[in-house]
Amino acid sequence: MTSVTLEDRPIEQVREEVIDKLIYNYSRGVISAEAFERRLDDAMASDDHQKIVDLAADLPMQADSSFKQQKDESFSINYTKSPSSESLKLKTILSKNERSGRWQVPQEINSTNILGSDVLDFTDAEFSYQHVTLNLDCILGESVIYVPEGVNVVCEAFCFMGSIENKAPSISTRQSPTIVIKGNMWLGSVKVQIRRTIKEKFVSFANELKAMFDPKL
Repeated sequence: MTSVTLEDRPIEQVREEVIDKLIYNYSRGVISAEAFERRLDDAMASDDHQKIVDLAADLPMQADSSFKQQKDESFSINYTKSPSSESLKLKTILSKNERSGRWQVPQEINSTNILGSDVLDFTDAEFSYQHVTLNLDCILGESVIYVPEGVNVVCEAFCFMGSIENKAPSISTRQSPTIVIKGNMWLGSVKVQIRRTIKEKFVSFANELKAMFDPKL
């Protein structure tokens, strides 16, 4: 069977393989942190198959099946089979409110923000429903919503003399959870964004692996 030429392979597949090799060799102490981040930046920025492959050509170690399993666990959305409560009510009036950390996401969230500042952080949250509705009424307040990459966010809210800024994806995959934001923004602002970029996730994962293999860290 003839192998496919490098230029005809999907570039994202080539990029993923090279990034895996960079992380694996860095975690085993083959290259320095500076070299790892420099090569990682180049691998993510380049659209040239050969240039991407060359970034890891001198590295001796290949990522194994154990590495790939650890990576899948680290980068996957947190799902739980045990259902959470069907709804959650949050009220923020002239104050600050934050929901973050490891928490179970209900099917419906009702949030009222009047002249306040609130944060809903889904980065480490556990999803038991694929479709989540966030009913958000924001009056002269500021609401910030953080989501991990791979979670869809769709805004269907009404906005009057306010602002809604959605920097999260609206179409990831069919299997990804979808958060639909409904409600009303009256002279308020809502920001939806990703707390950690994909590069930050790569670096964090690589450092976690490095700490496992280097007792001095």
